[in-house]
Amino acid sequence: MWVMDIIFAFPGIVLAILIVSVLGEGLANMLIAISLFSIPVYARLSRNLTLGLKNMEYIEAAHMLGVRYPRIITHYILRNSIGPLIVQSTLTAGAVVLSAASLSFLGLGVQPPMPEWGTMMSDGRNFLGLNIYVSLFPGLAILITVLGFNVLGDGLRDVMDKRL
Repeated sequence: MWVMDIIFAFPGIVLAILIVSVLGEGLANMLIAISLFSIPVYARLSRNLTLGLKNMEYIEAAHMLGVRYPRIITHYILRNSIGPLIVQSTLTAGAVVLSAASLSFLGLGVQPPMPEWGTMMSDGRNFLGLNIYVSLFPGLAILITVLGFNVLGDGLRDVMDKRL
C-alpha cells in the first residue's frame, strides 16, 4: 500500500503528463498513464472493503462452520465488495475521459489522424475569433459524457447501497 500512497501523492494529470512524456505520444501510452494514476483509488477501496468485510459476523460464522478461505473470499468478500467497485469505476470514468481530453489538448495523447475531443478543441482554439463552434461542440460532448458517467455512478450507488 505504500507504493499506492506514493503514486497517490502526485496529482493525477501531472503524473500522466510525466509518463506520456517518457513513453511517447499515442493512444496506448496515454491509456497506460491514465490507468497508472487511477490504480491507487481502486487499491485503497479494495483494501478497505476487504478489511471491513473480514470482521463481519457472517464471515466469522462461515469460518467457524469450516468453509475454506478461497470460498470465503469468492462467495462472501468478493460478492459484497463488487458493488462499490462498480460504482467507483463509473465515477472514475468521467475523470478518465477528462484526463484523456486534457492530454490530447496538450498534444500528448491521440495524434491528429485519429479523432479525439481534446485534439478537436486544441485545433479549434485557432478559430475562436471566427467560429466558436469548432471548440464548443467537442467541449459540450466532453461535458455531457462526464456528467452522464457521474449521474450513472450516483444512480448505481443509490441502487446498490443497502443502507437506504
